[in-house]
Amino acid sequence: MSALLDAFAAAGARFRDLAGSAANVAAIDPVRALSRADDLALGEPGLWSPNRHCRLVECRDGWIAVSLARNDDRDLVPAWTGAAFSDDPWDAVIAAAARRSAADMTMAGIALHLPVALIGEAAPLQQSVLRGGAAADGAVIDLSALWAGPYCAALLAEAGHAVTKVESPARPDPTPRHTPALDARLNGGKRRIRLDPGSPELLDLIGEARVLVTSARPHALARLGLDEARLFARNPELLWVAITAHGWRGDAAMRVGFGDDCAAAGGLIQREEDAPRFMGDALADPLTGLLAATLALEALAAGRRGVLDVSLAGSAATFAAEIQ
Repeated sequence: MSALLDAFAAAGARFRDLAGSAANVAAIDPVRALSRADDLALGEPGLWSPNRHCRLVECRDGWIAVSLARNDDRDLVPAWTGAAFSDDPWDAVIAAAARRSAADMTMAGIALHLPVALIGEAAPLQQSVLRGGAAADGAVIDLSALWAGPYCAALLAEAGHAVTKVESPARPDPTPRHTPALDARLNGGKRRIRLDPGSPELLDLIGEARVLVTSARPHALARLGLDEARLFARNPELLWVAITAHGWRGDAAMRVGFGDDCAAAGGLIQREEDAPRFMGDALADPLTGLLAATLALEALAAGRRGVLDVSLAGSAATFAAEIQ
């Protein structure tokens, strides 16, 4: 973990150089940024993630990471494993994995839109193709939720940008309810409003913004009328920071993932007696937030526009490559 803290500190220094004197050093303190222990009673990382929502599971020929934080995911375990509905979900996953290959378990889980990943499957982030000719500054609209996207937008606020966090009245960000201290850290410096997704008022805000931060999959946003064609037609200078689990384009765009399983997908794990173990709590989230904010500042300084594709798994792989 010490090597990761050093890598985060180095990435934070890069962000500070771009942000200039406006940057708040406390916002990128490695120990503080990688923790939400003020809000949660967390266990030690091991086969289980500290929040106990994700587990590393041994298959016939390798290891996978599985998150079962949501009731909907647990309800899909019988379809994934062939177990009875009365069986304990984790017992069913562990038993099925022992009989099947890691690739088979992963592909079958992905087909059901479960947050499952092969350990080390992801490559480091690739450079997004952006266009030039845009303004170097402007307002930020934060449509993201949970940790990675809000942290990215919080860092942009620390860098001096005016950030508005927009929440859906029907589906607000659960962070204030579950982790209020983390919410204060991530969202305390933003203007907060509630608007229906796809409403004319929201489209007007995006039309006048320089940066949009999202953390939903592209098809989910498109169902709300927030697709690339519509938004870039309305605002050609927009820099869209698209944070997803595994990527914005292609088949990866359909995949579901969270901070722990995506950290494992990026190979951000440690080994004990040749078995994988988690290194910390949902690490892909804060790592992605910092990388996304840094890439956004670089794009703004260069007057770039377009979709900045930043995945949790790719961000984890980027840091894993730094510390290996």
